[in-house]
Amino acid sequence: MEYAPCVSQIATLLADPKRSAMMWALLDGSARAADELALCTGLSLSSASAHLARLSSGGLVRTEERGRKRFFRLAAPEIATAVQALASASLASAPLAMAHAVKALAPDAEALRHARICHDHLGGELACELYQRLLGAGWIEQQELRLRVTSKGAARLAERGLYIQALAHGQREIACVCHDVQRRPHLGGALGAGLLQLFLQSGWLALREDSRALQVSALGQRQIDKLASEIELEMAG
Repeated sequence: MEYAPCVSQIATLLADPKRSAMMWALLDGSARAADELALCTGLSLSSASAHLARLSSGGLVRTEERGRKRFFRLAAPEIATAVQALASASLASAPLAMAHAVKALAPDAEALRHARICHDHLGGELACELYQRLLGAGWIEQQELRLRVTSKGAARLAERGLYIQALAHGQREIACVCHDVQRRPHLGGALGAGLLQLFLQSGWLALREDSRALQVSALGQRQIDKLASEIELEMAG
């Protein structure tokens, strides 16, 4: 008999509604703590941890140690693709009324793709573009797997109210590279979180209700375009 990949183990893991809900919550590429996933699925922390242990042993999620807490993210981009395909299949096979109900509950995929909260920092296409510009203008430098804010970058960020010395307090890294489900890099760490808060407080971005998607305001689009132009001028110079 011709070889066919066995999908029964993965199908069994995703058959449980609570585990599939956890996978859906991780679909944007963010890493989330067990207590956060417990909250979004209506489980106790112990039950959520048991489900996450099964997903981890099955190779669908991987864990990251951050201080005393463990965070979980999808183990590979192919897993996100599979979950999205299954969601699409469930919509296609559901009765029309049920399809409308499921679609209403699903996150705004386009908004999530453009700008979203990734753990505690900015994610999405907007964050990936900003990261490349900061790198190209020499505000940040990547050295092997580490990211460093340059003196030039520190000065430019201070002009916008973000002070590297203030961000340096605490145990977390000032800047690090985070990847989305397509493995595209964007800025994480204390600086990534600081930029997100700056954009929110300035009214450039706004939180959407019951979603990690972010709404870019008209003012925000103008200011982000202006910031991008300033960075690009430095890149050209």
